[in-house]
Amino acid sequence: MTTHIIWDWNGTLLDDVQACVDSINRMLDARGLPCIDTPYYRDIFDFPVKGYYERLGFDLQTEDWDAMANEFHLHYGQYASTSQLRPRTVDTLDKLRDRGVSMSILSASEIKLLERMLEEREIRPYFDHVVGLSDRYAASKLDHGKQLITTLNTPLQNVILVGDTNHDHEVAQSLGIDCLLLAGGHQSEHRLADYETINQLTDLLNHPAVL
Repeated sequence: MTTHIIWDWNGTLLDDVQACVDSINRMLDARGLPCIDTPYYRDIFDFPVKGYYERLGFDLQTEDWDAMANEFHLHYGQYASTSQLRPRTVDTLDKLRDRGVSMSILSASEIKLLERMLEEREIRPYFDHVVGLSDRYAASKLDHGKQLITTLNTPLQNVILVGDTNHDHEVAQSLGIDCLLLAGGHQSEHRLADYETINQLTDLLNHPAVL
């Protein structure tokens, strides 16, 4: 029985795919590189994000990676300010909390931005722990996930991670916990075909992995 859910944020609870596409297109356009559409973005987005940037045509041999990270987050802060929660997010969180399921967030987002976005959308109180990165480089969440698991002090068989990318599944495997992936996030459905997925957040409420 699941007693604690670790949520991914971007693409799982927050529908920010278009904000990411718009942000990266600003950067591509500024360099005279071809812009992309949402289906192509979802086909190539991956972790670590440096490889994803290279596939888009950015020259990381000459670019300043720190400056690029700051540039993306400047645009993202603008576009994501209007990004909405995925449908039925609050309803799902309410029902899980009513069942006594505790919850945390584990994200590759920068922690100050993450906390602000949760407060702005008025869902911060649902989460016992909010774990993000201390920088803007969107590296792996694994090390932070290990720390979170230690903090939870909950049997691993009672913890599940809910995300939207193959990286979330990789993190869950490394942590020794189960994982469900939500379709419609930052990766195309065909890229999630080998994983256990749900189509909408409310599907989680009746899923055997959670009951």
